[in-house]
Amino acid sequence: MKKYILALGLLCSGGLLTSCESFLDVNNDPNNPADATPNFLLPGAISQAFQQQMFTSLTTPYITQYIVRRTPQASTDQFFLTTGNGNNTLNYFYYWSAGNAREALKTAEAEGSVYYVGASKIITAMGLAHATDMLGDVPYSEAFQGAQNYTPKYDPQEQVYQSIQQLLDEGIVELSKPASANFRAFYSTSPSVSGDILYRGDPQKWVRLAKALKARQLLHLSKKANFTAQVAPQILKLVAESFTGKADDAQLQFQAPVAPLTGTTNIFGTTRANFANATTSATYSANIIKYLNGNAPGATYPGVVDPRFPIIATANSTGTDPGVAGGTPISAATGNATDFYSSWYARDLGYFEVITYHEVKFIEAEVKFITGDKAGALTAYREGIRAHMDKIGVGGSNASPAVTFAPISAQQITDYLNSAAVAQTPDQLDLKRIMEQKYIAMFLNPESWSDLRRYDFDPSIYVNLRYPVGVNAALANQAEYKNRWPRRLLPALTETQYNPQNVAALYAAVGASNDFEYINKPMWWDQP
Repeated sequence: MKKYILALGLLCSGGLLTSCESFLDVNNDPNNPADATPNFLLPGAISQAFQQQMFTSLTTPYITQYIVRRTPQASTDQFFLTTGNGNNTLNYFYYWSAGNAREALKTAEAEGSVYYVGASKIITAMGLAHATDMLGDVPYSEAFQGAQNYTPKYDPQEQVYQSIQQLLDEGIVELSKPASANFRAFYSTSPSVSGDILYRGDPQKWVRLAKALKARQLLHLSKKANFTAQVAPQILKLVAESFTGKADDAQLQFQAPVAPLTGTTNIFGTTRANFANATTSATYSANIIKYLNGNAPGATYPGVVDPRFPIIATANSTGTDPGVAGGTPISAATGNATDFYSSWYARDLGYFEVITYHEVKFIEAEVKFITGDKAGALTAYREGIRAHMDKIGVGGSNASPAVTFAPISAQQITDYLNSAAVAQTPDQLDLKRIMEQKYIAMFLNPESWSDLRRYDFDPSIYVNLRYPVGVNAALANQAEYKNRWPRRLLPALTETQYNPQNVAALYAAVGASNDFEYINKPMWWDQP
């Protein structure tokens, strides 16, 4: 075969080049073009950015104690992390989402489709932000060079944060331009769906998304000395210009798989069965149950049953502590299922949220409280609770296991807001109240880990957290309580294999000689 290829190459190097080009054209499949327009590239960038965070969510809810394993086994809920935990967090951004976004950006710039330029920058910023918040220092300035550089250096997180803000600012500029400045339709359903699959062609929702993301990233700087005086006013301005209601939420709907597509149902659902077998069977942490069920032993607010309890969990979910056998198993057609699969969040055809209106309201509440505006903080805090209850209290059902979710009525929301579980006056409000309600409303979202880290897993704020039984001594024996918890994921397996020198530099930079030392080192934003 090689001699025929060589002969063809020699032939095409002479005066018969034009005819050889015609000959080689027979290998161009018209149904699989080599080039694509931005409307067919942006959907991949968006969907894979969501996939990035979905896969992270198979790890972080154990750390944040939303869920635990029913059978103790020295795994994620006991902080035995591996390089595999961060693999998809890194790879879905660098190899999939950002790859599509960069090509969409390039083709959009060439043809003058400014909305695609802006959306590509915002979705890149979203994925980069998630990667650095979970992993720490990550490649950016030397990334995306292909064969020119397979071993990019890791940029300091402070520099990465600057890049994120710049991308978001540039995206806002492009998406704020008039429709007449945009060459290609931003969203189309004919002949097939293409373009903006997130907001269906609404550039202003993208602008609001960018401002919500900017506010979230700036909130991470709450330990910095200039936060109250300089950063907090920026956050409040961004919050006021960001999401106005749940219609702005950045979320994608899961779908029934239609060949050749697979893996389009819920990452937490029974079809994909990430929590259904003997080694991954999950139930709720006693932590979340104590917030929701006022009749549970050790309930945070005795006698107050949150209307969200049978929606987030089940009316008979008991929960258990990490590293302790327990939980509430249920029977389902899939076999070894757990009560986790009866959650509204585990619906096969539900949706995955990245950032929402209710999160933005809790950001506002926290920042206003820190800056002394307790009355404003109370209003935002109560709106965050109401918005989350309104969102998940819409009723509906799940097929397997067969579950029907009762809607939450306006009266139930009012009764809960008037209960002992919710601050009624500015004087009753404190950070514990704000953060526990945000924790409930952010169920399963990786961003909750950022909050826990910002507050050093403080038991006076997160009163139901329980330090897991059976944690490796390298963490459990740390002198400071805050250092007994994971502060970052390990570098991805692919990086340890193909970029080992720069991974070694990461460990050296934080003074870690092994994996357990590395994961409890706080990140740049997690330090004063």
